[in-house]
Amino acid sequence: MKRLSLCIAVLSLLSASASAQCRTFTKRNCLPVLEGYAQNDNYNSAVLIAGDEAELSVTFLPSTEYRVAVCAHPVLGDVTFDILDQQGIRIWSNSNGEDHVDFSLQHAQRLRFRIQVPDTEAAILHEGCVSLLVGSKD
Repeated sequence: MKRLSLCIAVLSLLSASASAQCRTFTKRNCLPVLEGYAQNDNYNSAVLIAGDEAELSVTFLPSTEYRVAVCAHPVLGDVTFDILDQQGIRIWSNSNGEDHVDFSLQHAQRLRFRIQVPDTEAAILHEGCVSLLVGSKD
């Protein structure tokens, strides 16, 4: 029982440490992409490894200009992201290498973001931070 408690404590500390490192990475490396836009109050990031995929839904309001960016640690390679509508239809992709997209909507809409880390055949899988940043201006 003592070992189980110790293992849980260590895992909790490692998780908190990874989250703090991801937040620091985002502040130092990603926020400049939102220049000219006010960052929303939500912090959306995850620690991912090669081959991982993550999805996040975000609601956007009409008559507001938005910038959405995905910022990933270089160790993960060329991370791709797609924007999907409520029916799951892809409406934008960064397949050409862009790290952000600017847009505005005529009606409130909930959009899904699918982020994919490329697979690797490396013997050692490195983990890295991936952040979805949302900025707006009226």
